[in-house]
Amino acid sequence: MVRRGGALVPVTDLTPPAPDEPVEELSVRFRTVGDITCTAPVASDASTLAAIIAETGATRVSERGATRLDDQSGEAAMELRKREGYF
Repeated sequence: MVRRGGALVPVTDLTPPAPDEPVEELSVRFRTVGDITCTAPVASDASTLAAIIAETGATRVSERGATRLDDQSGEAAMELRKREGYF
């Protein structure tokens, strides 16, 4: 993972690290169903359904507030994806 704009971003062919970005290995989970290029994971050690529910209930950051990478890349990012046939 790399940290960008407060979000964790998986290191993939589609989302490579910048030359100056340190890469970290972290335990994470995805809060929503999405694509790795538009939905970032959250750091999590929860390993059971009960732990995930408790963790989600205790969070004070919305999914759109922290994990939607499209929202951080530009106001029209999702609309551009629609035009390109993503949906």
